Amino acid sequence: MARLLAIDYGSKRVGLAVSDPLQIVATGLTTVHSKDVIVFLENYFKQEVVETIIVGEPKTLNNLKSASARFIDPFVRHLQKKFPEKNIIRYDERFTSTIAHQTMLMGGVKKKDRQNKETVDLISAIIILQDYMASVKK
Repeated sequence: MARLLAIDYGSKRVGLAVSDPLQIVATGLTTVHSKDVIVFLENYFKQEVVETIIVGEPKTLNNLKSASARFIDPFVRHLQKKFPEKNIIRYDERFTSTIAHQTMLMGGVKKKDRQNKETVDLISAIIILQDYMASVKK
Protein backbone atom coordinates (compact mmCIF):
# COMPACT_ATOMS: atom_id res chain seq x y z
CA MET A 1 0.00 0.00 0.00
CA ALA A 2 1.00 3.61 -0.39
CA ARG A 3 1.17 6.29 2.25
CA LEU A 4 -1.46 8.92 2.98
CA LEU A 5 -0.33 12.51 3.46
CA ALA A 6 -2.31 15.14 5.38
CA ILE A 7 -1.91 18.87 5.01
CA ASP A 8 -2.90 21.53 7.53
CA TYR A 9 -2.58 24.50 5.20
CA GLY A 10 -2.12 28.03 6.49
CA SER A 11 -1.22 31.23 4.72
CA LYS A 12 2.19 31.22 6.46
CA ARG A 13 2.93 27.63 7.49
CA VAL A 14 1.85 24.18 6.41
CA GLY A 15 1.81 21.21 8.77
CA LEU A 16 2.39 17.83 7.10
CA ALA A 17 1.70 14.35 8.44
CA VAL A 18 2.03 10.93 6.81
CA SER A 19 0.83 7.44 7.43
CA ASP A 20 2.96 4.35 7.41
CA PRO A 21 2.72 2.30 4.18
CA LEU A 22 0.00 0.09 5.73
CA GLN A 23 -2.03 3.22 6.58
CA ILE A 24 -2.32 2.36 10.27
CA VAL A 25 -0.33 5.04 12.09
CA ALA A 26 -0.18 8.79 11.48
CA THR A 27 3.06 10.62 12.27
CA GLY A 28 4.19 14.18 11.89
CA LEU A 29 6.42 14.81 8.90
CA THR A 30 7.39 18.48 9.12
CA THR A 31 6.21 22.06 8.94
CA VAL A 32 7.18 24.17 5.93
CA HIS A 33 6.52 27.71 4.79
CA SER A 34 3.45 27.82 2.55
CA LYS A 35 5.48 29.13 -0.40
CA ASP A 36 7.75 26.07 -0.17
CA VAL A 37 5.16 23.32 0.19
CA ILE A 38 4.86 22.35 -3.49
CA VAL A 39 8.63 21.97 -3.91
CA PHE A 40 8.77 19.99 -0.67
CA LEU A 41 5.99 17.67 -1.90
CA GLU A 42 7.68 17.18 -5.29
CA ASN A 43 10.83 16.01 -3.54
CA TYR A 44 8.95 13.88 -1.03
CA PHE A 45 6.95 12.13 -3.76
CA LYS A 46 10.23 11.19 -5.47
CA GLN A 47 11.21 9.28 -2.32
CA GLU A 48 7.89 7.91 -1.06
CA VAL A 49 4.77 6.50 -2.70
CA VAL A 50 1.74 8.55 -1.64
CA GLU A 51 -1.66 7.65 -3.06
CA THR A 52 -3.87 10.21 -1.35
CA ILE A 53 -3.41 13.77 -0.11
CA ILE A 54 -5.86 14.84 2.59
CA VAL A 55 -6.20 18.60 2.88
CA GLY A 56 -7.78 20.03 6.01
CA GLU A 57 -10.84 22.06 5.17
CA PRO A 58 -11.75 24.69 7.74
CA LYS A 59 -15.48 24.94 8.35
CA THR A 60 -17.71 26.91 10.68
CA LEU A 61 -20.02 25.36 13.24
CA ASN A 62 -22.80 25.75 10.63
CA ASN A 63 -20.83 23.46 8.29
CA LEU A 64 -20.02 26.32 5.93
CA LYS A 65 -16.58 27.21 4.62
CA SER A 66 -14.70 29.44 7.04
CA ALA A 67 -12.99 32.68 6.09
CA SER A 68 -9.64 30.91 5.69
CA ALA A 69 -11.10 28.78 2.88
CA ARG A 70 -10.09 31.58 0.52
CA PHE A 71 -6.50 30.34 0.94
CA ILE A 72 -7.37 26.64 0.77
CA ASP A 73 -9.38 26.65 -2.47
CA PRO A 74 -6.58 28.01 -4.70
CA PHE A 75 -4.07 25.74 -2.97
CA VAL A 76 -6.17 22.63 -3.65
CA ARG A 77 -6.61 23.64 -7.30
CA HIS A 78 -2.83 24.06 -7.58
CA LEU A 79 -2.28 20.63 -5.99
CA GLN A 80 -4.70 19.04 -8.47
CA LYS A 81 -2.87 20.58 -11.42
CA LYS A 82 0.61 19.79 -10.08
CA PHE A 83 -0.17 16.22 -8.96
CA PRO A 84 -3.04 14.96 -11.17
CA GLU A 85 -2.14 11.33 -10.38
CA LYS A 86 -2.85 11.83 -6.66
CA ASN A 87 -6.24 11.43 -5.07
CA ILE A 88 -6.92 14.72 -3.25
CA ILE A 89 -9.53 14.75 -0.51
CA ARG A 90 -10.72 17.71 1.49
CA TYR A 91 -11.44 16.77 5.09
CA ASP A 92 -13.17 18.73 7.84
CA GLU A 93 -10.56 20.14 10.21
CA ARG A 94 -12.83 21.87 12.72
CA PHE A 95 -11.27 22.12 16.17
CA THR A 96 -7.93 20.54 15.19
CA SER A 97 -5.95 23.49 16.56
CA THR A 98 -7.88 23.34 19.82
CA ILE A 99 -7.37 19.59 20.06
CA ALA A 100 -3.67 20.07 19.27
CA HIS A 101 -3.33 22.57 22.14
CA GLN A 102 -5.18 20.22 24.52
CA THR A 103 -2.99 17.29 23.43
CA MET A 104 0.15 19.26 24.16
CA LEU A 105 -1.22 20.38 27.54
CA MET A 106 -2.17 16.82 28.52
CA GLY A 107 1.21 15.59 27.28
CA GLY A 108 3.02 17.93 29.66
CA VAL A 109 4.47 20.17 26.98
CA LYS A 110 5.87 23.38 28.46
CA LYS A 111 3.94 26.61 27.91
CA LYS A 112 6.68 28.10 25.73
CA ASP A 113 6.62 25.03 23.47
CA ARG A 114 2.80 25.06 23.32
CA GLN A 115 2.99 28.59 21.92
CA ASN A 116 5.14 27.40 19.01
CA LYS A 117 2.74 27.59 16.08
CA GLU A 118 4.80 25.17 14.00
CA THR A 119 4.19 22.48 16.62
CA VAL A 120 0.45 23.24 16.60
CA ASP A 121 0.35 22.99 12.78
CA LEU A 122 2.23 19.69 12.84
CA ILE A 123 -0.04 18.16 15.48
CA SER A 124 -3.10 19.48 13.63
CA ALA A 125 -1.96 17.67 10.48
CA ILE A 126 -1.54 14.46 12.50
CA ILE A 127 -5.06 14.85 13.91
CA ILE A 128 -6.52 15.43 10.43
CA LEU A 129 -4.82 12.27 9.18
CA GLN A 130 -5.82 10.17 12.20
CA ASP A 131 -9.45 11.31 11.89
CA TYR A 132 -9.49 10.61 8.18
CA MET A 133 -8.02 7.12 8.59
CA ALA A 134 -10.53 6.32 11.34
CA SER A 135 -13.42 7.52 9.15
CA VAL A 136 -12.50 5.29 6.20
CA LYS A 137 -11.97 2.18 8.34
CA LYS A 138 -15.51 2.21 9.74
